[in-house]
Amino acid sequence: MPFSSSKKIYSPADALGRMKKYCAYQERSHSEVRTKLLELGMRGNDLENVMVKLIEEGFLNEERFAIAFGGGKFRMKNWGKKKIEQQLKAKGVSEYSIRQAVKGIDDGDYRKSLQELLRKKVATLNDKNIFTKKQKLSNFLIGKGYERELVWEEVKKYFEE
Repeated sequence: MPFSSSKKIYSPADALGRMKKYCAYQERSHSEVRTKLLELGMRGNDLENVMVKLIEEGFLNEERFAIAFGGGKFRMKNWGKKKIEQQLKAKGVSEYSIRQAVKGIDDGDYRKSLQELLRKKVATLNDKNIFTKKQKLSNFLIGKGYERELVWEEVKKYFEE
């Protein structure tokens, strides 16, 4: 029995239509769209032409994606700026777009989020040793992507109160 692929190969026009729907559903990174186009059988100039059309028609915008991604991860998962930057780099987003995403996070909301995470985490720690407690808190908050200096400042302030 000869090998037959059950995957349908799409024409550039069909792939463009599918990608418009894919991008309209939610913001996508260039790498996500490129991967999806490869899955649809697009290669070479056809793939690049579809990408260009998506960008020209406003379906694909790296800066808009970065801002939406960063804001969403901050609001929904309480990620810090460092973790957002790291994840956007992993998605192949440009430095400019990453800076725009991080700049879009309000400093007041950012600090409030850090303080709220700190309060919630303190409630879960049973350590009697204050130094161990501070270390665990700091490690947790730094792991969430908050900057070390800011974390230490807030932890210190919390225990002074």
